[in-house]
Amino acid sequence: MMGPTAVIDLSALRHNLQRAAALAPGSRLYAVIKANAYGHGLLRAARAFSDADALAVARVEEAVQLRLAGIDHPLLVLEGFFNAEELEAASHYQLEVAIQQPEQLQILSEHSIGRPVTCWLKMDTGMHRLGFQPDAVDAAWKFLNAHASVAKGVRVMTHLASADDLSNPVTNDQLRLFRVHADQLNTVTSIANSAGIIGWPTSRTDWARPGIMLYGASPMLGRTGVSEGLRPAMTLKSRIIAINSFAKGSPIGYSGSWVCPEDMRVAVVAAGYGDGYPRHAPPGTPVLLNKQRVPLIGRVSMDMLNLDLRTQPEVRVGDEVVLWGEGLAVEEVAERAGTIAYELFCGVTQRVVFEEING
Repeated sequence: MMGPTAVIDLSALRHNLQRAAALAPGSRLYAVIKANAYGHGLLRAARAFSDADALAVARVEEAVQLRLAGIDHPLLVLEGFFNAEELEAASHYQLEVAIQQPEQLQILSEHSIGRPVTCWLKMDTGMHRLGFQPDAVDAAWKFLNAHASVAKGVRVMTHLASADDLSNPVTNDQLRLFRVHADQLNTVTSIANSAGIIGWPTSRTDWARPGIMLYGASPMLGRTGVSEGLRPAMTLKSRIIAINSFAKGSPIGYSGSWVCPEDMRVAVVAAGYGDGYPRHAPPGTPVLLNKQRVPLIGRVSMDMLNLDLRTQPEVRVGDEVVLWGEGLAVEEVAERAGTIAYELFCGVTQRVVFEEING
């Protein structure tokens, strides 16, 4: 096969879950598998994370898909429900839901359901995205605890906005604000995301919610998953489909923005932005060619990209190229392209073939 392949190492997924558990020994874990498990495969990840205490997704339809596939772990829907049908689904499939807007309280007040749902009341402590403002938490808490459709033992959670930056004081501000209100409620709490688990010990409360770290990438600024004791779960590979020789001054690729500085050989790799490789990866972005770093040259095309072969005289058509993963940190590729590992993982497209190893 000459086109791209995403190799998913199931043993790496399991290792990374164990690493999260070791970093937060006093917390139970929701393994976050939203967005198709950050591009790694929803059901594949759910099964690999069978040792997790629970699983978390963003939307009700993701949770329903898991239930229909036979996944019986506790499931938390991080965005909660947005209409009566989703509330009914949460009840029917016994989903836990985040309550983060007054409109959700209104839906609860207007509809009765067969089985009560477990609710996490979300407090906005500084993310300013979803959640009740601190001065509105008490009223929402009282409403939920008094409602027949809500299971006993309402829980409370928040989300950290800047935990990837250990020098940013915002995280400590968020933690203090959360504690002021959560201590008064005296209930089960959840704060830590991957960055909280790695860098902020006081955020590791009753439940933690590891996401990106489970897939082998670090959420911390300037660090890689390997430096956190994680293993890459996805290795994106392809192969060389052509090798050409060009004279000094020859332009390479669209717009001819990169010009050969000398007579040289150029390889063409069967991978491009149509497969999820970042179009804005600049010349010099590394790949691994026969386990040696080689720079990208020219612009990334939809189906192809070009490599400088001046340091690889023995390369042949069909040789393997690692675009990120084992031996080449996805964080480095993302930084070169001006994005983050999350986007690269989630952007791998449907035409890429997925393979599993170490099942």
